[in-house]
Amino acid sequence: MGKQKLEAAFADVLARNEKAFVPYIMAGDGGLAETEKKLRFLESCGATAIELGIPFSDPVADGPTIQAAGLRAFKQGTTVKKVLDHLKAHPRQVPIILMTYFNPIFAFGMEKFADSCVEAGVAGLIIPDLPLEEEEIIAGELKKRGLALIRLAAITSPKDRLKEIAARSEGFLYAVTVTGTTGSRTSFHDNIEAYLAYLSEISPVPVLAGFGVSKPEHVRHLTNYCAGVVAGSKIIELFRQDDTEAIRELIASAKQTMADQKL
Repeated sequence: MGKQKLEAAFADVLARNEKAFVPYIMAGDGGLAETEKKLRFLESCGATAIELGIPFSDPVADGPTIQAAGLRAFKQGTTVKKVLDHLKAHPRQVPIILMTYFNPIFAFGMEKFADSCVEAGVAGLIIPDLPLEEEEIIAGELKKRGLALIRLAAITSPKDRLKEIAARSEGFLYAVTVTGTTGSRTSFHDNIEAYLAYLSEISPVPVLAGFGVSKPEHVRHLTNYCAGVVAGSKIIELFRQDDTEAIRELIASAKQTMADQKL
């Protein structure tokens, strides 16, 4: 079951007194053969799970870097079906989380999409434009098949709403650290430490901080207050620069965090 695989991956990392690191890449950026190379590399670097984006024409949560990656993927002819078929043909140990918007799922057919995710070995999904109030349109199909629906928490949300989001969370709770879209940042919201600490206190699943994570020092700082991080735009930028060593160092910083915090 996908959700169980994801839960086991997080439990294993935390049992080693490390922090989780989930890198994001766009499926089909450079072609699916290139995507496969990136997936293998990220797995070799010790990624806890990998978030794989599916290109969409109106990606409301994505900043310029991920939008550009999506356009490159479209030029390669990337579709939902091609991504799922590729994953089915290339099974792997690391859990794969698909990040997509609701419209491509609806167009594909919700039951067919959920079945195809199981066949492809997908562990969970992030659907950023699916509000809590409307999620039952797909949540039941995912739950029946053991797929985690990963919820996003906004730093501007009131505590009552954060409690409801946390209570429904599966796999991990994605704590958005900024106001706005994805992209590398030099700083985070002023209230970030209290926000992450609060979510970690109320969430039944690990809390991972995402949006703007681009430096090892970001990883070390944020994981003082939560179980790990998600990094996307910076990973895409570094792959474009062919700077795989910097990617390796960024992922490794999550493993060093616990040791640093004990000093």
